[in-house]
Amino acid sequence: MSYAESAKATFANMLGTLDHLIDKAQSAGLTDDVLQARLAEDMFPLELQFRVALNQVLLALDQVGHQTVALEEAPYRSLAEVRDCIAAVRAELDRSDPAAWTPAGAPVDLTLPNGVRFLMTAEEDIRDWILPNFYFHATLAYALLRTAGLPIGKMDFIPHMAGHRVLSTD
Repeated sequence: MSYAESAKATFANMLGTLDHLIDKAQSAGLTDDVLQARLAEDMFPLELQFRVALNQVLLALDQVGHQTVALEEAPYRSLAEVRDCIAAVRAELDRSDPAAWTPAGAPVDLTLPNGVRFLMTAEEDIRDWILPNFYFHATLAYALLRTAGLPIGKMDFIPHMAGHRVLSTD
């Protein structure tokens, strides 16, 4: 499996996780105020955790997937808006053809908004930058929802594993 096929499958699974978490939050009656929740004063609020996670997928599609996509810049105002944005990013991902992604060894030159610059291969960009950042912000979104009182557990973070479950024949 190529790095692009692996990344696309991983993004699809975890975008499903983010959608599942928002669905549970809405079903549990959490209000849009939860989007301002933080674990610590110097950390991003829940809204930005979702936005940065989604932007990692868009960044991958733009940098190595050869899709011209704009990053999410405007703050999300509601849980419903977060869910709509997850659906939009999933649609962009669905349009992506991993066979057309930049070859694994091709160079990627990434400069962050703060001026920090990284030179790496396309595969390293996905493996060492995009996916860790995606998981970091998805995990913080989970933690913030859990801290806000949403009754979620590990299987809510990996709901895609239900498709691999072997039921006992006892």
